[in-house]
Amino acid sequence: MATAKSKTRKLRGHVSHGHGRIGKHRKHPGGRGNAGGLQHHRINFDKYHPGYFGKVGMRNYHLRRNTVYCPTINLDKVWSLVSERKRRMYADEKTKAPVIDVVQAGYFKVLGKGVLPKQPVIVKAKFFSRSAEQKIKAVGGACVLVA
Repeated sequence: MATAKSKTRKLRGHVSHGHGRIGKHRKHPGGRGNAGGLQHHRINFDKYHPGYFGKVGMRNYHLRRNTVYCPTINLDKVWSLVSERKRRMYADEKTKAPVIDVVQAGYFKVLGKGVLPKQPVIVKAKFFSRSAEQKIKAVGGACVLVA
């Protein structure tokens, strides 16, 4: 049964035997592994591996991000967070008031622009402006601070 010739048989008669004419199969002319990254292999490292060499500063573990992030909502928009069905349900009630959690809706602070309907309401938020707090209490509502 005939089989294919092995590589060494095929290369008989070819002087370099598949190892080129410049390197001539001589050990590790460029150094082993990542050797020469700052010298003779610098172009490759700078192009394909930027930032491989050099120091990186220490990480600030106690850095508090987004300390100024505080989305706000005005009083005239607070009632828009309550569904129409819930509004009608609480309109007749004199002893109960709807709880509006503005933090759940994505707001942190309640500002005092606009007027509230003469219906008590409990508003939960992280911050209240002074005027917003006065207006909510004026209609018989309450301001609840949430962490």
